[in-house]
Amino acid sequence: MTSMLSKIKSIEIRACRGGDELEEFDTVAAVKLPGGSRPDFTVVTITTEDGVQGTSFGFGAQDAKAAAAAMSQVKPFFIGRSAHDSAKNMKDFEIYDRRWNHVPIYAYAPFDNACWDIVGKMAHLPVYKVLGAAREKVPLYVSSMFLDGPEDYARQALEVKAKGYKGYKLHPPGGLDLDIACYRAVRAAVGDDFTLMADPVIMASYEEALKAGRELERLGYKWLEEPLLDVNLNGLKKLREKLDIPICGTEVIAGNQYSVAHCIKEGIVDIVRTDVSWRAGITAVMKTAHLAEAHGVQCELHTTIYHGLEQVQLHPSLAISNCEFFETLYPFDDFLFGTKTQLNIVDGYVMAPVGEGLCIEYDWDFIDKHTVAVL
Repeated sequence: MTSMLSKIKSIEIRACRGGDELEEFDTVAAVKLPGGSRPDFTVVTITTEDGVQGTSFGFGAQDAKAAAAAMSQVKPFFIGRSAHDSAKNMKDFEIYDRRWNHVPIYAYAPFDNACWDIVGKMAHLPVYKVLGAAREKVPLYVSSMFLDGPEDYARQALEVKAKGYKGYKLHPPGGLDLDIACYRAVRAAVGDDFTLMADPVIMASYEEALKAGRELERLGYKWLEEPLLDVNLNGLKKLREKLDIPICGTEVIAGNQYSVAHCIKEGIVDIVRTDVSWRAGITAVMKTAHLAEAHGVQCELHTTIYHGLEQVQLHPSLAISNCEFFETLYPFDDFLFGTKTQLNIVDGYVMAPVGEGLCIEYDWDFIDKHTVAVL
């Protein structure tokens, strides 16, 4: 009989190139994020003493080898620990990381997610049921990459609306006048009854963010996301006080629930963000969501980029009451790889998965072909 206290025996970290060409590439050009290519990714697999395995995709940044190297600092921490001790592991890691590790914000998450995969498998339940299900489906909105101009966004938004998805979020190309032209074109294309959001991923200044926010209010957009750096707390607070459109943020600020608590208390943003990739995994997502719920604040889960990770994120999404939507990047083709299972989308909703653990079947042939390092 498998022991519920089985300890972690081994961990494998894979660095994987997204593209079919496995050599190095131009990371300076890649940060423009135009879409049209598969991003790098990592894969973490944890094995217990009893042979139970848990696996999770992880963030690959612009170079999976560098991302995997950062994750290798986390690997020794988990050896010998129990996959069932998620709260203890997260708390103990605070000290481990502070003592001169200082890993990137994405490094811890795949280990935590893989542990939850083990927990679900050993309970013979999907993870969202272990967490405590709140629902069986989540409304889906999709987000653009950085396109060229108004016509491109309008065309894509119409395509998204026709598919029955519940909303569309623009990542505009940059520059206040061009961004506003894109916002206007999309609203004109889809009409007033379709949900739209805006995420400029940092504007040039507070003044430009204020002008964009005023126009988005006029156009009836649902929220303005990350108009300024998440750590620009004073600027965000001032912007929130001046605008009626909700300000959404905290997706990349360090500190997880601690920093989010401060942002809620001080009125920095209206809607908080978290996810199972950049925000320390399922355990931290649940902590952050419950914290926000206790303060009457929405906690919208930020896309994890890869559909292999979106399938992980679906579990806390189904166990959270104060999250309205599920987000994926669009079009799907660039991010739909590495798994045989896929998100089950019906009438614009992402449906609950069926199975045990994270309910993901990995495409190991694809992963093997794209692995450039194993740590």
